[in-house]
Amino acid sequence: MRRALSLAKSGELRGEVPVGAVIVDAAGELIAEGSNAPIELNDPTAHAEIIALRQAAQKLKSYRLEGTTLYCTLEPCPMCAGALVNSRVSRLVFGARDLRFGGVRSKFQIADSTLLNHSLQISEGILGSECTEILVEFFKMRR
Repeated sequence: MRRALSLAKSGELRGEVPVGAVIVDAAGELIAEGSNAPIELNDPTAHAEIIALRQAAQKLKSYRLEGTTLYCTLEPCPMCAGALVNSRVSRLVFGARDLRFGGVRSKFQIADSTLLNHSLQISEGILGSECTEILVEFFKMRR
């Protein structure tokens, strides 16, 4: 999660909403990472999680990321939660809840829905105060 926080801070320096994500394999080895980049890439899907999922799929040469864990500083949105399900990530660990758009706990429960063909183990609140603080400060400076 510390690496994800570092990525979030680097995204903030580029003017992006500070969200970072990393993916590790079953042995705990880092295989992919990302930070928000929709402004930089002119791509509304360039969320930290999506960037990390794309990298992991390329590295593993498979769209199925079974046995992996995604660590993210912010609760994934519905788009990212759906991508986690489709990619078969095994576990999600996130720091701060997204009370407005959260796709796994706050607004929707996509990643562990019994209606879908895959669900994830979910842990939340890991370094939660640090993850929340970076977002609060970012938006405070813009309002």
